[in-house]
Amino acid sequence: MINQVLQLGRPLVMGILNATPDSFYPESLVGRDDVAERVVTMLREGADIIDIGGCSTRPGATLVEEDEEWSRLDAVLDVVRRCAPETLLSVDTFRPAVARRSVEHYGVGIINDVGGGSPEMFDVAASLHVPYVLTMNHEADTVPQMVQWLSSRVQEAHDRGVADIILDPGFGFAKTRQQDYEVMAHLADLCRLFPDYPILVGVSRKSMLYQKLGCEPADALAATVAMNTMALEAGADILRVHDVTAAVQTARMVQEVQSLTSNLETPSLVGRAGERPPLTSQPLTLKLCSSNLVSRI
Repeated sequence: MINQVLQLGRPLVMGILNATPDSFYPESLVGRDDVAERVVTMLREGADIIDIGGCSTRPGATLVEEDEEWSRLDAVLDVVRRCAPETLLSVDTFRPAVARRSVEHYGVGIINDVGGGSPEMFDVAASLHVPYVLTMNHEADTVPQMVQWLSSRVQEAHDRGVADIILDPGFGFAKTRQQDYEVMAHLADLCRLFPDYPILVGVSRKSMLYQKLGCEPADALAATVAMNTMALEAGADILRVHDVTAAVQTARMVQEVQSLTSNLETPSLVGRAGERPPLTSQPLTLKLCSSNLVSRI
């Protein structure tokens, strides 16, 4: 595995690379002949991580068999490692065997589990010493119920030896559209309740945006930027996106404003009744090596 250390004192951008033929956003699909060009483009645009998936989990999608998922990933990962051997990769899968192969064969550095966690997946992440993305993929009627579920899952993962956990609120997973917006409205609370865990937000062109606006995913970039801006202001650490340039620019602008806000000594213009928490977050260190650690420094 490639030894890497990422300083999370700034927001990170995770670019999406779909190795599936049926993504909800067709423009994100790439054939094997286009993989290298897409990866190089995302890295040039400023992507910190490339997230690769071989099984679509969009609403209504038919899950492919494990062998087919691995066949897709195997082909794409081979190309990616040839054109970008040092790049930090994440595998988007809910299958432990697929995650293990991706790490062992191609040095993938992060397991992005949209399945919500399982003992088998926790054991894989623990044995391979890689950071693990725990996605909130469980029905919960209220944000407190969501926090309770995440807390219990985090504890189970740690009990099974997972050292590094990144939390994903799971926009679009096991939630109504209204619940997705409620989670975004309370994202700052989630960040405060889990201060030692990086928060990953993936809302890029999702149905919670384009259905609300009555448009197609291809027309939801502005909405994605707006939601990503709110996520960063709330304290999110990683943005998972289709459009890397837009996300990088969004993060830079939010950072610029945050750096000035943190130095203000005058009272906020909105007054105490409307005060918001500080927009700056403490730096985080994510070590991607044989002895991983996620901590605030």
